[in-house]
Amino acid sequence: MTTGKNTKFYETPNHPFQGERIAQEADLLSRYGLKNKEELWRAQSELRNIRREARRLLGEAQGDTEEAEALGAEFMARLRRYGILSAEDDISQTLRLDVTDILERRYQTIAYRNGIGQTPQQARQFIVHGHVTIDGARTTVPSRKVEVDEEDSVSFDETSPLSDELHPERAEAQE
Repeated sequence: MTTGKNTKFYETPNHPFQGERIAQEADLLSRYGLKNKEELWRAQSELRNIRREARRLLGEAQGDTEEAEALGAEFMARLRRYGILSAEDDISQTLRLDVTDILERRYQTIAYRNGIGQTPQQARQFIVHGHVTIDGARTTVPSRKVEVDEEDSVSFDETSPLSDELHPERAEAQE
């Protein structure tokens, strides 16, 4: 049995030292509690792939084929399921997406927005240590994309010591 190919899931910036880009990346890293720039570059690559697919589907839609409509509907359903687009948006709205739209759908960010941690970094730590669940299932991957219907079910694990409201890490937030 052969091993798989080692492939990167992201593209690095073309120019290594651009002060403005580095400052923007540092702001996004601190705002979303990302561990390193690779996580940001993955989100940027995911956005690039979404936009590339949207441009391809828009081009195929000019031919008015039924297959293109079916593929476009499937593509839009996936983006709506993950909350990247709203229900009333059409495929041309995907070209206006920003990397923050992708980062907002991460498990870590959703947990922070739901009050799991006091900071995005603390929410990440709780996730990695297995204190947080989605629909009762423990998931320790902070970069996981959370679907819209799962968003409200992000909570502390019942067996976690942090599920107690009086735990010192949670009591600080209540004061």
